[in-house]
Amino acid sequence: ILQCVRVSGGRPIHYNFNDYMQQEDDWDRDMLLDPAWEKQQRKTFTAWCNSHLRKAGTQIENIEEDFRDGLKLMLLLEVISGERLAKPERGKMRVHKISNVNKALDFIASKGVKLVSIGAEEIVDGNAKMTLGMIWTIILRFAIQDISVEETSAKEGLLLWCQRKTAPYKNVNIQNFHISWKDGLGFCALIHRHRPELIDYGKLRKDDPMTNLNTAFDVAEKYLDIPKMLDAEDIVGTARPDEKAIMTYVSSFYHAFSGAQKAETAANRICKVLAVNQENEQLMEDYEKLASDLLEWIRRTIPWLENRVPENTMQAMQQKLEDFRDYRRLHKPPKVQEKCQLEINFNTLQTKLRLSNRPAFMPSEGKMVSDISSAWGSLEGAEKGYEEWLLNEIRRLERLDHLAEKFRQKAAIHEAWTDGKEEMLQHKDYETASLSDIKALLKKHEAFESDLAAHQDRVEQIAAIAQELNELEYYDSPSVNARCQQICDQWDSLGVLTQKRSEALQRTEKLLETIDQLYLEFAKRAAPFNNWMEGAMEDLQDTFIVHTIEEIQGLSTAHEQFKATLPEADKERQAILGIHNEIAKIVQTYHVNMAGTNPYTTINPQEINAKWDKVRQLVPQRDQALIEEHARQQNNERLRRQFANQANVIGPWIQTKMEEIGRISIEMHGTLEDQLTHLRQYEKNIVNYKPKIDQLEGDHQLIQEALIFDNKHTNYTMEHIRVGWEQLLTTIARTINEIENQILTRDAKGISQDQMNEFRASFNHFDRDHSGTLGAEEFKACLISLGFDIGNDAQGEAEFARIMSIVDPNRLGVITFQAFIDFMSRETADTDTADQVMTSFKVLAGDKNYILADELRRELPPDQAEYCIARMMPYTGPDAIPGALDYMSFSTALYGESDL
Repeated sequence: ILQCVRVSGGRPIHYNFNDYMQQEDDWDRDMLLDPAWEKQQRKTFTAWCNSHLRKAGTQIENIEEDFRDGLKLMLLLEVISGERLAKPERGKMRVHKISNVNKALDFIASKGVKLVSIGAEEIVDGNAKMTLGMIWTIILRFAIQDISVEETSAKEGLLLWCQRKTAPYKNVNIQNFHISWKDGLGFCALIHRHRPELIDYGKLRKDDPMTNLNTAFDVAEKYLDIPKMLDAEDIVGTARPDEKAIMTYVSSFYHAFSGAQKAETAANRICKVLAVNQENEQLMEDYEKLASDLLEWIRRTIPWLENRVPENTMQAMQQKLEDFRDYRRLHKPPKVQEKCQLEINFNTLQTKLRLSNRPAFMPSEGKMVSDISSAWGSLEGAEKGYEEWLLNEIRRLERLDHLAEKFRQKAAIHEAWTDGKEEMLQHKDYETASLSDIKALLKKHEAFESDLAAHQDRVEQIAAIAQELNELEYYDSPSVNARCQQICDQWDSLGVLTQKRSEALQRTEKLLETIDQLYLEFAKRAAPFNNWMEGAMEDLQDTFIVHTIEEIQGLSTAHEQFKATLPEADKERQAILGIHNEIAKIVQTYHVNMAGTNPYTTINPQEINAKWDKVRQLVPQRDQALIEEHARQQNNERLRRQFANQANVIGPWIQTKMEEIGRISIEMHGTLEDQLTHLRQYEKNIVNYKPKIDQLEGDHQLIQEALIFDNKHTNYTMEHIRVGWEQLLTTIARTINEIENQILTRDAKGISQDQMNEFRASFNHFDRDHSGTLGAEEFKACLISLGFDIGNDAQGEAEFARIMSIVDPNRLGVITFQAFIDFMSRETADTDTADQVMTSFKVLAGDKNYILADELRRELPPDQAEYCIARMMPYTGPDAIPGALDYMSFSTALYGESDL
């Protein structure tokens, strides 16, 4: 929008507005219309103008009003420029004012500032936005534009100046002209940097911006003659303070300290010259050191590359090659870089010396770039010859190592195969083996013989390779020959041992086949006989469980049949033992070393004899046990009949009484008091029956002690009798309680006997299953029959849901007669409410909104008064007095409308 043109050295230089303001927005944009920013600009620009106008003995109060006639505007320009403007018009007419403003604007334009969209009419009309824009243009041209710091000017120069001055200060980081200044430490740092005696910077805190800002503004106004252009409250209370206001105020600090700035510029110039000289000296030192290090490395490396002593092993030569590769990959590249950097540093140093009018650099003797290049060439030559020698040596050793490795591999495979073979062939495992083991050993030996023949070729190949290595003069030939001879000797030994083992296996096989046949016959006959004896012992020792006379008689008959089979079983035992004796005779005759027992069975003669003796011992014991059990079963039968005779009488009696109570609770004969008297007499008769129950309990105790678990003479158990008796007592007690509750409900709610009979008749009518409860649908039909308006529409369903929540709060799905009576009494009788109780308390309190403890103790019984006092909350209304109690919330709590 604005462009400044100034002449420097006779040549016009165009300064775009962006040279000293980064992307400033037009004055027509909304940013200037921000009330907080506009307020800050008004105050700052007004103070800035007055700081100059006071030199002419005047000032302004309202920036858009006081510049309308152009007079003070022209005076301001004369003061800040030091030049005289054209004579102003003294008239009061609009045309005179426009003429004066135009003269001021023409003067601004004559200073190289091109004004766009700012006309005299807007200033005369008091356009605040245009007036502030014009003043900002003047501030830029005469206060900020000429600021220059290290080749930066205007805004950037001012920002750089602030950053340099505040850099040493803690908690100060100037990055802009808005939020970087909000905590006030930036202003204080600028003052302390130039006048440290004015501010104790160490006592300032970043979290106290108001104190920091006011301290800086007050000190600047009092000691630096910089007017207070900003308000601390505006800066702290604004998220982003106005940039132009901050820049204007900070520029005043720059001009106030301009004298110190000149000294700093002179010091910077000297430092710059010294820095160039120090840098050149450092480059010289770096060159000398780098050249010395590089030449020393070349001197040490060339002898290593010229060493041509060969190694005997491929591994050693490969290590040489790996070292050479490390040299190429790790050691040489950094030196190549150092050589290149050395040349670059030399050229850069010579250029810098030439540009700064210094004499050229001359390295020490032998450290010229040409000297280093010559040494590097010698290194390259030695490196090439070393690489060719390494490759030829590796090819030579590679062939020998291949043959040696082939020998080692084949020898290792053969040795691994023969490992343990001699011990295996010498092992006499066939002496303790069974027939099946012998046959398996024979097959295994035949497989080994085939494998032995197959390995003949490998042994021959090993010998051939060893011969070739000897002819090629392999360095480790003695160890190869010794290993080859050991393999050949072992091979001959394996052949002899194989033949001997084959003959021994065949001889042992024939002898064991005969014994195996006898083992098999023994197993075939011993197994079923052993099973018979084990079954007999299990049956004889089995703890029989019988419950009747018939069952024990059956067990006795089966036992007699078993005893009749014992003579035939003894004959079979003798025959089995004869087979075993024949086997023992063969073993003793032919000196057979029997390593194990019969492979076809685990049964031995000793076990057969032991089990036979056990069977003969258990037979008489079983006889005695059967006799004792027969006597016990006769006694159990007597106990069963004794219990059944009483249970068959008591059980039906309890069931009959339960049915009679059910009829009494449903039928309505006489008043509730008559029904209650009848039930209590009925309860007394039931209780008098208790001795018979106790007698039955005694008989049951005898049955339990005898471990009798069933009784075919009755369907009743003691548990049935107990449950029926408890249900009978519970039912009569509950029925009596229901009648008592009905009497209490009738008396408390004022229900007549006829109403109570009607309620009972309706409830019984819809209690189809005579369970004493109603389901949801039965209850709904009952209510409709009593005149309740419960339709199938939404309103009717909602009303029924409300009633169900009253009579069935636990949502069990059933309604008892007591719940039904409570609901009907609530619907038909007058009851106390929370409002009625609250009104009663108000009467006792003398129409006050609260009640005192003394009033409660005076009007109520002692225990009820103390009950109320302990539960009433203190009254907190506007008319409360000490000791006042809140009877209103207490009344609602009594009826569950709030917490008591």
